[in-house]
Amino acid sequence: MRHLLSATTGLALMLAAGPALANRVFVTNERSNDVTVLDGETFEVIGTYPVGNRPRGITISPDGTELYVCASDDNLVRVFNSETMEEMHTLPSGPDPELFVLHPSGNPLFIANEDDNIVTVVDTKTHQMLAEVPVGVEPEGMGVSPDGKVVINTSETTNMAHFIDTETFQITANVLVDSRPRFAQYTADGTKLYVTSEIGGTVSVIDPATQTITKKISFDIPGVLPEAIQPVGARVTSDGSKLFVALGPANRVAVIDATTDEVTDYLLVGQRVWQLAFSPDEKYLYTTNGNSNDVSIIDVAANEVVRSVPVGQQPWGVVVAPD
Repeated sequence: MRHLLSATTGLALMLAAGPALANRVFVTNERSNDVTVLDGETFEVIGTYPVGNRPRGITISPDGTELYVCASDDNLVRVFNSETMEEMHTLPSGPDPELFVLHPSGNPLFIANEDDNIVTVVDTKTHQMLAEVPVGVEPEGMGVSPDGKVVINTSETTNMAHFIDTETFQITANVLVDSRPRFAQYTADGTKLYVTSEIGGTVSVIDPATQTITKKISFDIPGVLPEAIQPVGARVTSDGSKLFVALGPANRVAVIDATTDEVTDYLLVGQRVWQLAFSPDEKYLYTTNGNSNDVSIIDVAANEVVRSVPVGQQPWGVVVAPD
């Protein structure tokens, strides 16, 4: 596969050094059909690599060796060596895969296929399809419980969060949320599930044990029209103290006290902020800003944007390699 930057030789030398790049950052660029790789220590761009047509969802294996990319217009998942960025193989999916989630063990992979109302389950070792789970219309968001027993899919048009048993691949519950749910995120202890609703403008707080909504978080930003506040990506710290929510064209990330589920701050980032990812130590939070073609880097403790890094065209997804 052809590398796009002449810095490839430098990349090889840096990778040979080993641990310095343990937390490198991978960003999918939806329009330029590539992935930008950042050094998580210096925040410098290491390289940019073609990964197929319209890359969106991105994740990485628990050991950090395999990078998975939803190539939406190729109707498959492409798998890359995370150090060399050479394509290793592909995995089957339905049409237009958008987001996916790995089981905590690294196998299987659960893929939301937006165009056929199916979640595809694929074995990451044999590369075989294990199941197709019918869900609501326009499935997008995916989340997995910390114990790996339940996968959540959100269907944009049906406005539901579907609870899927990871052993039987059967839906065990459906929870109606606000309009156009985009993302599902569990707390690390598994006691709460957050589901963002882009058009509804809210985040539903769900008790996974009872599959009931216990609260809805709403947003109010002075000087920003309510219709521009569109919750999409979300991440919660491992200690359960802070929830961060990307608010799309509001160009803000909301900071929420996850113990009370009250908004405490709004951070101005790039234009049309979409997805989020923590550094391994959770010192930093990376945001993809689709219309300004950059990544904002937030100091988590300080609730402060400390850097903006230009990437490719229309950055969409982001994942950070584990330590």
